[in-house]
Amino acid sequence: MDKTFQLGEITINRLGYGAMRITGDGIWGQPPDHNEAIAVLKRAVELGVNFIDTADAYGPEVSENLIREALHPYDGLVIATKGGMTRSGPNQWHASGSPEHIQEAIDASLQRLGLEQIYLYQLHRPDPAVPFEDSVKTFFQLQRQGKVKHVGLSNVSVQQLQQALALGPIVSVQNRYGLFDRGSEDVLQFCEQHSIMFIPWYPIGGSTGDYGEEILSKVAEKHGASTRTIALAWLLQHSPVMVPIPGTGSVAHLEDNMKAADIMLDANDITQLDRLAA
Repeated sequence: MDKTFQLGEITINRLGYGAMRITGDGIWGQPPDHNEAIAVLKRAVELGVNFIDTADAYGPEVSENLIREALHPYDGLVIATKGGMTRSGPNQWHASGSPEHIQEAIDASLQRLGLEQIYLYQLHRPDPAVPFEDSVKTFFQLQRQGKVKHVGLSNVSVQQLQQALALGPIVSVQNRYGLFDRGSEDVLQFCEQHSIMFIPWYPIGGSTGDYGEEILSKVAEKHGASTRTIALAWLLQHSPVMVPIPGTGSVAHLEDNMKAADIMLDANDITQLDRLAA
């Protein structure tokens, strides 16, 4: 299993970190423990993470600010962020994909992160009130302006990905996907065919009930690992374009997650886990 992925000019380790959970409850406001949030970010880098995913909507703004506080000037790191979403409260998310909003969002993210260019900027979610192509064209305009190095998408279908590719190069797709949640399998397969990085969000979530949990627990016990770690290990071995970004606000959980890169599931493990799709 290759532990790295070539993202443009930079080689990233395939187990990244998603910085959504370093905010408050409902992905809203400040974290309950500021020092722990900073410690998580620094420890992630110590453990080999060089790809960190965030968004202006996490907090909102809180995640990007914490990343700058903990990690700027980001030596050897790729800080990927997203635009195209607004917030109105805990767990309240609203697509906002107008060109005007995206132009304002990129400038604000650049300022918060302390960057002149964002290496990977992703459309957070298609906005049903805005033509999808208009949103995507704005991202390529930002690329031509030099504010963005590479463009990515999130929460898209194969058809939308094809539409975007007709407008310019897309290097990544971030969709919900995990051991128990494979609704984006067709998007993953398309990404494999076109060597596009696939970033599964909520990679450890979901369940298929007692049977699935029992199988997962048995595999975890066999490897002396947690079920979370096995779920991540399965993702890494499921596809060479997969770059999981498990998020946590706890150093202990982070350290457990990172063990996944060193677990090698055998053919029998894979067969059993492959059957657990909902």
